[in-house]
Order: sequence, then structure tokens, then C-alpha cells
Amino acid sequence: MEEMNRCTLCPRQCKADRTAGTGFCGVGAHARVARAALHMWEEPCISGQRGTGAVFFSGCTLRCCFCQNAELSAGAFGRDITVRRLGEIFLELQEQGAQSLSLISPTPFAAHIAQALADVRGRLRIPVVWNTGGYERPETIAKLEGLIDVYLPDLKYRSAELSARYSAAPDYFERAGRALHEMARQTGAPRFSPEGILLGGTLIRHLVLPGAYRDSEALLRWLAQDFPQGQVLVSVMSQYTPSFVRGDFPELKRRVTTYEYRRVLDLARGLGLEGYCQDRASASADYTPAFDLTGVEPPAPCPAMNAN
Repeated sequence: MEEMNRCTLCPRQCKADRTAGTGFCGVGAHARVARAALHMWEEPCISGQRGTGAVFFSGCTLRCCFCQNAELSAGAFGRDITVRRLGEIFLELQEQGAQSLSLISPTPFAAHIAQALADVRGRLRIPVVWNTGGYERPETIAKLEGLIDVYLPDLKYRSAELSARYSAAPDYFERAGRALHEMARQTGAPRFSPEGILLGGTLIRHLVLPGAYRDSEALLRWLAQDFPQGQVLVSVMSQYTPSFVRGDFPELKRRVTTYEYRRVLDLARGLGLEGYCQDRASASADYTPAFDLTGVEPPAPCPAMNAN
């Protein structure tokens, strides 16, 4: 793929030749997947009653020190597959009963995914979800128009100091903000199936961090100001888990307090933001699946029946 020779898919624009090595994201020219299976632990409108078909991609454009999927994002664990196999995985998850298809940390493979989705067009009948850390180029998102039904971006920080310290991305808010507007432009207002599955729209996630609730409040005020009421949904998350922290960040070695989370939730409600919140029990490592290549390889063929 041409994009792999001088990669500019993400805001890093590292221009790496991923056919010969890896980019900032840590992955090369082939789509790399660590797990593809039904997953129940997303928002109800994504997982539904049967689960979302979650495809966990390897590599990442960010360096979040608290990432719960560091084995993938920092370690790039996974198996390289072809675009054809990627399309097959999408259809297999649909056959397993998935109520949506969640593409998790997909940005380094935007070109591969776009081709795979085009290849299965007409056969894939469930909404396609772009589940991203939010650090995106609007130009890359624009190329996905007509292929992605639901955008599920994080909006992690308002403060450049925090985004630089925790994710090595001082320009995070500037980049994410522009990308969110492109996502919302594409999808329009949220649309739901009779079963409550999000068929189209943009659902913005925000994870409350210890000691950073004022930054969370600044983000919510920006969302309320920049997006007309009802144009996007917001999911305020409490699942921050200190056991995942890597490096010397003593301020992150505790859970978010009830007071901090309640402050953010109360403001979201006061601003009229619509969406979801999490139970405090979600702050657990139990919700992280095993990254063991489940669903990555084609299913083994059934043994031939004995004709005698």
C-alpha cells in the first residue's frame, strides 16, 4: 500500500517506510491483530445483548503510561494478516452474532481496514465502530467516510501539559478536537436500532484520571460549547486502574475518588450532555480480555465425514 512507504496516517506524520521497518506506532506494513472475538464490556449501545465483534489491533499512535492494553499498544503483540483475512474476520464475527463490529486502535491500519471493508461491502450488515484514542488526522478520518457508521473516540485531555506527560502528545487536544468535528460531520446525530444498538453517530469517551478532574471539567465545557446538543453522545468513564501504570507517575498510583468522579458527572448532567456513565466497580483489570490470538487464524476445517 502506498501509505506504508511514507506514513502520515496519524498526527505524528513520522513518514516512516513501514515496508522496511516500523513507524512511531511500532508496527509495519501488514495489518497486525491480537484478538478477534465477541466482547461484552463496551457501552450498551455498542455491545448490546450478544456482544460487539471486537478486533484488537496492535501498535498505537500514543504512549499512554496507564494503557490497559500495553501488551498491544507498546509491545505490538499480535499476528500479521492479509487484507483478505481481515475481511474474513469481520464476517466471521458477524456470523457469531456480534451486534456491531468494533475496530480497536485501528489508526495505523486505516488503509488496510478501508480496503477490507470495501471488499465485504454488502455482506457486512452490522454497524462498524472506529474505536480510537482520539489522536487522529482529519484527513485520514475523511478517507473513511461511507465506511464507518459509528466513531468511538477518546477525548483524554484538555491540558497540553497532561497530554505531554502521560501520552507523549502535547498537541493531543488540538488534533483530537479537529478530528472529532470531522467524525461528527460524517455521522450526524446518533441513530439507534429498535434494540438500542447505535447504528450511526459519534460517541465520545472520557476517562477521568486521578487528580485531573478539573481538566475533565474543561473538556466537558468545550464539548457543550462546540457541539450542538444532541449531535454527539458522551461516555464518562471511571474504569481507570492504577495497576496498569508504567513509569514514575506517583500521582497516578491511586484510584479516582468518588468525589472526583461525581464532580465530573454532575457537570456533564448540568451541561445537558447526553450519553453514559460507568459504575465505580468498572475500575478493575478483570475487564481486559486475554490477548491470545483468538479468532485471528482461520477456523480449522471440519474433518471429512466417513462415507462408509
